[in-house]
Amino acid sequence: MSLEDINGIGKKTLTYLNNLGIYNIDDLVTYYPYRYDIIKRSNLDIIKDNDKIIIDGIIESIPTIYYYGKRKNVMNFRINTTSIMLLVSIYNRAFLKSKLKVGEYVTVIGKYSKGKVIASDLKLSRLANETKVEVIYHGNNKINSSEINKYILNALLFYKTKDIIPAQLKDKYNFLNRIDAINEIHKPTSSNKLKSAINTLKYEEIFLFMLKIHNLKKNRKNMDGIRRNINKNEVDKFISTLPFKLTNDQIKATNDIYEDLISKNRMNRLIQGDVGSGKTIVAIIALYINYLSGYQGALMAPTEVLANQHFENIKKYIKSANIEILSGSTKKSEKKKIISRLQNKEIDILIGTHSLFSDDVIYNNLGLVITDEQHRFGVNQRASLKNKGITPDTLYLSATPIPRTYALTIYGDMDISNIKTIPSGKKEIITILKKNSEIKDVLQMMLDEIKKKHQIYVIAPLAMESDNTDLEDVNALYEKMNKALGKVCKIGLMSGKMNSKDKDEVMEKFKNKEIDILVSTTVIEVGVDVKNATMIVIFDSFQFGLSTLHQLRGRVGRNDVQSYCILISDKEVSRLKIMTSTTDGFKISEEDFNIRGSGDLFGIKQSGDMAFKLANIKRDYQLFLKVKEDINNYFKNNNISDELKNILNKYSKLD
Repeated sequence: MSLEDINGIGKKTLTYLNNLGIYNIDDLVTYYPYRYDIIKRSNLDIIKDNDKIIIDGIIESIPTIYYYGKRKNVMNFRINTTSIMLLVSIYNRAFLKSKLKVGEYVTVIGKYSKGKVIASDLKLSRLANETKVEVIYHGNNKINSSEINKYILNALLFYKTKDIIPAQLKDKYNFLNRIDAINEIHKPTSSNKLKSAINTLKYEEIFLFMLKIHNLKKNRKNMDGIRRNINKNEVDKFISTLPFKLTNDQIKATNDIYEDLISKNRMNRLIQGDVGSGKTIVAIIALYINYLSGYQGALMAPTEVLANQHFENIKKYIKSANIEILSGSTKKSEKKKIISRLQNKEIDILIGTHSLFSDDVIYNNLGLVITDEQHRFGVNQRASLKNKGITPDTLYLSATPIPRTYALTIYGDMDISNIKTIPSGKKEIITILKKNSEIKDVLQMMLDEIKKKHQIYVIAPLAMESDNTDLEDVNALYEKMNKALGKVCKIGLMSGKMNSKDKDEVMEKFKNKEIDILVSTTVIEVGVDVKNATMIVIFDSFQFGLSTLHQLRGRVGRNDVQSYCILISDKEVSRLKIMTSTTDGFKISEEDFNIRGSGDLFGIKQSGDMAFKLANIKRDYQLFLKVKEDINNYFKNNNISDELKNILNKYSKLD
């Protein structure tokens, strides 16, 4: 069954669901509510502004409709509650007008505000219950929470699924059947059963995650690595030729990698490095050790912009190796030549995007795979190499430092090296907190940087306009920047709605100084190195976690010129002041963890695979440990069944 088979989902709705990350039935039914509102039938004598209410009344006026924007409308009518007259407004429900007749009974569910009700729902008959549980989902300006709930409930009429949690664990904790838990979480019947459903599905989510960790760790123990015979003096000699001195943390990480590569065990190491800490040169040293050993190396970057950046850096330092780049935009004729040379061992190091591991790319003797941003080397790439009989050493680079205690749980199958020290010669980024009323000061600071021939990032929290918020969207911010500074500089626009090719083109123009100010959402790549960018201005910065703000701040300060990060916010000022007091990513991640939990720790580009739908690593850390213990005990007496393997491949995205 596909999404198009569900009643009400056409081509446009399908696109809107895709924008929410919903591509199939499983995505839809596991698109869980982020909160529940318990709405009680209201006493008008004691209600206050912004209270959620249920109120009954008789329709007293013919509804009037006001149209605005593109296909947007608000409908207004009055009801008589017997005690007072209330104005009711409801957005984008013009189709209900013919059903709302003067003198008819109506129940209004919504929010009370200064003598009127902003309705979220209307019932044309009196509700039997005195309370209503309102299920709230994250939507957007194209598809709202109630529509999402409608599509999910339509899907659940036909949806079939098997239990994921093994029977003995399910019985141990008295969990619900999976299908019952999913139905309950989207259409609650009681508070106790809803709580049980959430507990069931949260445990299931953590179980899948920790099972994947368990499986990866087990496979790693059973897998021999490549034992290299390289003298440490050769590595030290290469390091001595670098035009800068390595920090102590970089030296420690390099030694960790060297010991891994000369051992008989397969390397599976994560390098956690703060922004600007110099992870790339450590990766280059790893590639050099592998190259000296006579093995091929591959470095996979998430975008072509980053792949090209790595390509230029590696060519600069490893001059004796044959280095090539392969990406989606590589011409067919050129790709054919590269693949042929790779098979003939005429290429020592191959840089690129996911295309490095497509079926037609055959390595001669691949010894090392490095991925920039750890989660991106996924199941498909690993399976592709296994199918080719290749089990290389793997090194992951992550620009999102997270507290060690939690890292050991999340990355339980990996060894971890941390790089905290920032290389000498770099000036600390000055971070300034400004209110919206001080925008003229910010524009003057931006103008000063433009006069110095420097470049600026401007970040908006939203990709598109929304009726439900006053936050800046990227298109509106682009227009404002053009009005304010468009006469003195070139302003570019980039957002998540653009395809990868267009985003890469805009980023390339920015790198080539064809754009002075780049207005963007958070899609600007982690690791992009534009040395001439000296300022980043982040609007509505309270919307972001500290770790995300720290990563965004890391887009500037990539040379020895003084750089600035301007945070604009009227809210959560005390939290944001942490950003003005430190540039230590590890300290910031600790603070973020204490304030917000785990949700933001995986940063701008890492949120997909590591962001749990129900679980929270900080809040549920003891549950993570409990599930880990349950899995270890379970596999002392049971082997992983074929059915569990299939479930693992279907539902778990971590690798």
